Amino acid sequence: MVEAAHELLGAWESYYVILGSSAAALTGLQFVVVALIADRPTASAADGIGAFGTPTVFHFCQCLFVAVVLSAPWPGMAPVIALLATAGMTGLVYTLIVSRRARRQTAYRPVLEDWIWHAILPLLAYLVLLFAALLLHAVPVVALFFIAAAVLALVFIGIHNAWDSVAFIATQGRGPAP
Repeated sequence: MVEAAHELLGAWESYYVILGSSAAALTGLQFVVVALIADRPTASAADGIGAFGTPTVFHFCQCLFVAVVLSAPWPGMAPVIALLATAGMTGLVYTLIVSRRARRQTAYRPVLEDWIWHAILPLLAYLVLLFAALLLHAVPVVALFFIAAAVLALVFIGIHNAWDSVAFIATQGRGPAP
């Protein structure tokens, strides 16, 4: 069984090296963006970052976590299944929290596109991750493709949401000159 786990997961090594590295780099870029806009703090900005910025970092970190889990030399699939199912469940719960934050914050009024990219698509990606993790023992090859798709979707969601946030901030004036 140890050889089967190594063989099965080893086939995905390059995919997760690329994906995990990208997620880590994009997380770092989010920190740079927040540092660049730090000179414009407002009370509502913190709520906006909690609803729209922090979830992007969370999605990238989840991608990095999945990449690490699937790259480790596990003796069997049980710990992989448990960790991936936990990541999926955590993502689902966090997405619900983010949806509540988005409704409550006052810095920006979300439109349909925001709900799709910040709530619906992440929710679907984490559902796929959770169900694929639970199917990993029964149909591992199929489940690994679904896990790969879910994680790639989270990277694309994160890229979209990061760009959307930066574009929003860039188009908001700095106010009157002192």
